Amino acid sequence: MRLTALLALLLAVALGVVAPADPATAQAAYPAWAPHTTYTAGTRVNHVAVDYEAVQSHTSLPGWEPPNVPALWRSLGPGEPQPGVPGQPGAATVSATNTSIALSWGASTGTVTGYRVYEGATVKATGTGTTATVSGLGTCESHTYTIKAYNGVGESQGRDVFATTTGCTGGGNLPKHFLTGYWHNFINPATELRLSAVSDDYDVIAIAFAEATTTPGQVTFALDPALAAAVGGYTDAQFRADVQALRQRGKKIILSVGGETGRVSVASSSAATQFANSVHSIMTSYGFDGVDIDLENGLNATYMAQALRELRAKTGPDLIITMAPQTIDMQSTGMEYFKLALSIKDILTVVNMQNYNSGAMLGCDGGVYSQGTVNFMTALACIQLQNGLRPDQVALGVPAGPGAAGGGVVAPSMVTQALDCLAKRTNCGSFVPAQAYPDIRGAMTWSINWDASHNWNFSRTVKAHLRTMP
Repeated sequence: MRLTALLALLLAVALGVVAPADPATAQAAYPAWAPHTTYTAGTRVNHVAVDYEAVQSHTSLPGWEPPNVPALWRSLGPGEPQPGVPGQPGAATVSATNTSIALSWGASTGTVTGYRVYEGATVKATGTGTTATVSGLGTCESHTYTIKAYNGVGESQGRDVFATTTGCTGGGNLPKHFLTGYWHNFINPATELRLSAVSDDYDVIAIAFAEATTTPGQVTFALDPALAAAVGGYTDAQFRADVQALRQRGKKIILSVGGETGRVSVASSSAATQFANSVHSIMTSYGFDGVDIDLENGLNATYMAQALRELRAKTGPDLIITMAPQTIDMQSTGMEYFKLALSIKDILTVVNMQNYNSGAMLGCDGGVYSQGTVNFMTALACIQLQNGLRPDQVALGVPAGPGAAGGGVVAPSMVTQALDCLAKRTNCGSFVPAQAYPDIRGAMTWSINWDASHNWNFSRTVKAHLRTMP
């Protein structure tokens, strides 16, 4: 603005000819962030009175609000005022035992004066400050609590965190450290296999995938005819017999739901019940031991948690529940996948985060790490370990070899290095965790079929190492 024009504007305001801007009606300089929107790198948005710039191109999903995903957005600082929207506390570090919860709120864009702990709609505890321990909660049955920050105006929006008292965990009889692999019920460039041909080095075999029906939440499963033909004829009866033969050898067979092209959606209470009922029916029919949640096109933590608890009520404590979130889904506890993991912590077996097909991501130390490195695997696992999951609930998901993923392929020896780094703080890269996690659960690979294409190099190497871990 030219100096003469600026002076004229100031004089007009002083004389009352032009009214000064009213902060209560001021508009943000950039459009508000919204879910289900495609953003290109460099796009700017406003979210809760803070401006952000996109670091990577992506399509947003609920839970991917800019403060939750620093790998996607960088803060430009306070934007134009947005009256009526309270400041938000930063993400909370939460840990839970059988009867207590410890929490500490992170940095805040507003004032955090206290907290409330809810079980459902019931307030179980209140307190002041940003660090607290809530005791006397839960029993062996376990309870999930929602913790809401309070900022003097009202409860914060979008920063709820969840904690589940540990209760009594389940998941059946599994090794302390185990290897999971996905078996293809479809055709792609990898080696086609009958289930009976799976290497004995695998402890958990995830059948990929159950598919959606036209009923929301409901899934179905059937042996793929093209796969059956590719292995020389494979009947449903033979498949079922192979499932039972593997189980008799001590293997666990679980049904994976979702995948890259899967469209399973559990977005209501009725859909949650449909999911639980249909998965239970398939498990009963085929003799499967559990379910794997691999929804890569959005997930509702509330209703998926309902679905999994309903399924657990039907099957009992031996139910295996695994999850395979993408890296972006586990960057903070505000993400829906992370919320789900924490809300079912008492019945969750393991999270096998996919350390592949990912851009650079933040580690627990705030550093930026590139996929395909030991640092990437260890620093991202550290986020889960420092934010509520037990070490026995965290495993490393990696491709089995070239062709299995578009990025993030690592040599099996790098996986064993990462496991040593997490378990013993040895063989690390430049990132070294603040403490050792000797109970780190193990590894997952996409996929058994790609491993077979590479002469079983992945499973042979990684399983041999898992056997040496105390």
